[in-house]
Amino acid sequence: MLTSSPVFLTPERLQPELPLFIFLPGMDGTGQLFRTQMAGLEVGFDVRCLALSPTDLTSWDELAAQTVALIEQELEHQSDRPVYLCGESFGGCLAMKVALLAPQLLTRLILVNPGSSFAQKPFFSWSSAITSCLPAPLYRLSSVWLMAWLARLERLDPSDRQSLLKAVQSVPQETSVWRLSILSHFAVPEAELRQLKLPVLLIAGGADQLLPSVAEAERLSRSFTNAKVVVLPDSGHACLLEADVKLYEIMQEHDFLLPAQVEQLTPK
Repeated sequence: MLTSSPVFLTPERLQPELPLFIFLPGMDGTGQLFRTQMAGLEVGFDVRCLALSPTDLTSWDELAAQTVALIEQELEHQSDRPVYLCGESFGGCLAMKVALLAPQLLTRLILVNPGSSFAQKPFFSWSSAITSCLPAPLYRLSSVWLMAWLARLERLDPSDRQSLLKAVQSVPQETSVWRLSILSHFAVPEAELRQLKLPVLLIAGGADQLLPSVAEAERLSRSFTNAKVVVLPDSGHACLLEADVKLYEIMQEHDFLLPAQVEQLTPK
């Protein structure tokens, strides 16, 4: 199996005095789509975004171990630094694996339309086999068709629609087949999730046409011991790209920031 090492994308301005916010992206793995949320988050966080090689064909366990190693590197000189881990879609599955592997490193967990419900739709169970059989020109065209399922396009700025299409088209066919395959086999025992004591925020797009994200958020909330669910009624699967969705504001509104962060934002 081909392996490669993921990396953390870092902003130009590092803020080591602030809590660390780590984002795990969707199936494209580029991390580039998270730029729409960066400005808002940098008010209260030092942000990192995982980026996977386009040819990365590693397993969940390998990806989780590599991600934990990257987090440990970030904490090498400040081991008590708060860490918020956020995963979207494919990254939501990886975030759960990371949390189970190294819960002691994390302070908060955020799951946005996690792909853990992927196997519940029969069509998606066959998707890796179907994708592997597509001729190359048809595979490239399929990314355009997929856009309507991935996002509420009317809620995205034109530049972000182009960024989404570019990110989807950047994934080679072999990589798509592999990531669809591991998504279709993703599973974490509820008993293990119940052992996680950290606060969990589950964000679900109420208009997600790709996955049953609201139902999955409710299901997962019953598996965690300390979870709250936020439904964005008009949002699609790629909700963090939508112009009106501000992740930092959602965290504020639902009391998901540490007390020290809330105090910092309170007018004197």
